[in-house]
Amino acid sequence: MAQVKLQGPCKAPLELQVQATLKANADPKQLKYDIEWNLTFIRVNITAPPESINTDGIHVARSSNVNITDCVIGTGDDCISIGDELEQLHITRVTCGPGHGISVGSLGKTPGEKPVVGVYVKNCTFINTDNGVRVKTWPASHQGVVTDLHYEDIIVQNVTNPIVIDQVYCPYNQCNKDKGVPCEGVEIGDIDIAYNGKEGPAKSRCENVKPTFVGKQNPPVCAGAQSA
Repeated sequence: MAQVKLQGPCKAPLELQVQATLKANADPKQLKYDIEWNLTFIRVNITAPPESINTDGIHVARSSNVNITDCVIGTGDDCISIGDELEQLHITRVTCGPGHGISVGSLGKTPGEKPVVGVYVKNCTFINTDNGVRVKTWPASHQGVVTDLHYEDIIVQNVTNPIVIDQVYCPYNQCNKDKGVPCEGVEIGDIDIAYNGKEGPAKSRCENVKPTFVGKQNPPVCAGAQSA
């Protein structure tokens, strides 16, 4: 796969299709884009050893209108990681595992971060991952906004933490664990997760959030919150 140079100005939208095999170095993230184009990944397979640290499959930030569809990703870190200044990311029919799941963040550690708006994760499967879908922000963090997140039709198999919204993300315990602004407008619907092992049953914990419930909740989530 040789280098291609695209030079504008362009008089019309540009559509680019790449068919090739990419082999990344052992240490860097496999694919990292900080761009402002419309970008689509279709039928991309990404693999890295489970023990390889910081090997996010795809990292997306400072972009808009990104689609990731029909991909299989297994790494030693996030299958897909989402940074700041991102609008309209659609992740559909992605199989993740092993790895740390699909993560928004971490956010809030650096001043001047811009909002994440519109993340849609649908019909995705997580197999043998530490997490499923995850949002992580630093405690006592700099001002920032994450809105319009949608997770639908998610399947988890042998996943330690299927759903995580962590407002006190603090690796190595080197920060002030202030709860900060509570999560608002959270709706949880049709959850059915069964535990298979010796340390069950499956359980959930909520803090600094009052979600609205729709449909079935197994295991029970945030007892005493408002039901719809």
